[in-house]
Amino acid sequence: MNHALIALNVLVYLAVDVFAEIAGWSAAVRWKAALMLWPQAPTPLQFVSYQFLHGDLWHLLGNMLFLWVFGNSVNSKMGNIAYLSFYLASGVFAGLGFAWTSEMPCLGASGAVAGVTTAYLVLFPRSEVTVFYWLWFYLGTTHIRALLLIGLKIILWDNILAPRLTAGAGVQTVAYSAHIAGYLFGFVLCCLLLLVRALPRDQFDIVGLMRRYLRRRQFQVAMMDAEARARATYGRVAAPVATSAEVLEARPVVVDDEITQLRGRISGAIADRDYAAAVEAYEALVARDPRQCLPRGNMLLVANQLAAMNRYPQAAAAYERFLKAYSTDPEAPQVRLLLGILFARHLGRPAEARVYLEESVARLRDPEQIRQARHWLEQIGFPSGVQPASD
Repeated sequence: MNHALIALNVLVYLAVDVFAEIAGWSAAVRWKAALMLWPQAPTPLQFVSYQFLHGDLWHLLGNMLFLWVFGNSVNSKMGNIAYLSFYLASGVFAGLGFAWTSEMPCLGASGAVAGVTTAYLVLFPRSEVTVFYWLWFYLGTTHIRALLLIGLKIILWDNILAPRLTAGAGVQTVAYSAHIAGYLFGFVLCCLLLLVRALPRDQFDIVGLMRRYLRRRQFQVAMMDAEARARATYGRVAAPVATSAEVLEARPVVVDDEITQLRGRISGAIADRDYAAAVEAYEALVARDPRQCLPRGNMLLVANQLAAMNRYPQAAAAYERFLKAYSTDPEAPQVRLLLGILFARHLGRPAEARVYLEESVARLRDPEQIRQARHWLEQIGFPSGVQPASD
């Protein structure tokens, strides 16, 4: 659906602004003017039609670039029909915000794209966006967290601070009020959809991050009490702890610093994209405590890195640890397929491979992945749907 919206915007621009001008069709100018949003006398149709009109080629390309960068992931999360409805509703709400604050006509997909942008911020705040930069003669790319890029650069700087700094420098041709209204609509609606579980929830969306932050704050407040710290450390056998500052300072809470340091090293290495160091620290961690499991994304990344390094037994153990901790994760079916292939192809353990591959056939939805699972079942002598003979 996102690709269809991009194509529709491009086709409308070509028809109204390019081909009509080449053909000398003067009626296209009147038609375009009628379909813009006119705040003084708006019609219901204009709140939708203005979203697909653009002032020039750069206006179109800028909007479509942002729609392509942020829209595909939001589309995948929402589904096609819900995404289309959300996109159009964002544009309508942005149009209402513009009509409330301006008397000039408005056109462009910016309001709808603004809603999609903050929807991405809500659904994928910790993801990274690849940004192109140009400093004099030096060109390159860097990765910036979506939370920082969208929140600070796109919303705060581009639409709030920069317009105020340039106020009075000339006529404003950017509908900032439409942008702000679109951002507000996308952010609030997506948060509500997550809270009522109308959208699939995971621990990395903004609601999950906020809940974990609040739990950490509650824990920190609770641990300010000496008795609570003692119970957390020693359980029900904890002796009452005196409240004097001298006694509290003399009896610090005992924690496993080595495990804490190893988990910190893993997170730091992954943030620095030093995956070999992350794997080394992970193996030290499980050697220290085999019960340890990383956060979902880190756990999957370390398992994938072990497989890429041809350390198949360790990779299989990491994947199994992931499934034990995150059995209902959306990527669990693909992980089962990977485990089945590892056991069948690299570890020579057909019994374990069969279990995971048959689960993959039953749970996967992608035809190509199902075909792979059936192929490896045949390779180990258990064709899908055929029970082995027993004596």
